[in-house]
Amino acid sequence: MKTLALEPPFDTFIFDLDGTLLDTLDDLMVLTNDVLAEFDMPTHTREEINSYVGSGAAALIYQAVPADTPPAVADACLARWKEAYDAYPNDLTKPYPGVVALLAALRERGCKLGILSNKFDRGVTFIVDKCLPGAVDTAHGEGGVRNFPRKPAPEGLLATIEELGSTPARTVYVGDSPGDIHVARNAGCYAVGVAWGYHDPADFAAEGWAPDRLVSEPAQIAALAPGVA
Repeated sequence: MKTLALEPPFDTFIFDLDGTLLDTLDDLMVLTNDVLAEFDMPTHTREEINSYVGSGAAALIYQAVPADTPPAVADACLARWKEAYDAYPNDLTKPYPGVVALLAALRERGCKLGILSNKFDRGVTFIVDKCLPGAVDTAHGEGGVRNFPRKPAPEGLLATIEELGSTPARTVYVGDSPGDIHVARNAGCYAVGVAWGYHDPADFAAEGWAPDRLVSEPAQIAALAPGVA
């Protein structure tokens, strides 16, 4: 895949959430298995849950329920999952090492910061307020008041860039999955892939969405911002 002719420095950084800024997997496993158990369905290992995440709550639940589950029952399971999320403490979720320092460093350099996730919008607001309070300028998920479609559709990313008063050419989108690179390409942004998330870095090449830059630790992203020699 040909990369875009964009070069640093960039003044706008928008991030995926789960697997990029926050390690949410243990909480997703516990919550999902609790809901499955309520419906007398088999539960899953951490590795299995890991393979289901990245495309939103609906994709997670529809893969987690047994293959022969009637659609109405799967929908009920999803509705219960979202309801349970509102009361679930998410105490196992935490920022990846170096993430808080990265966001602070980018803000100190005058960068505009956002989050665009495939997590349902209400869940994004809750977990960002809990784990990254005040760290970004705006955060959006699937649906919500503005009804953004899931990535890799570019509408949500383009709207977030506009909200931040920026342009795609000045923007870096950071994520841990090929879909994140895909949405960056669709929106005309510089694409950064992270090696610490829920996807093997080899997935980028395997699925044909190689990032402009692959980083192994958050501090490397700061090198794309102004004020770095």
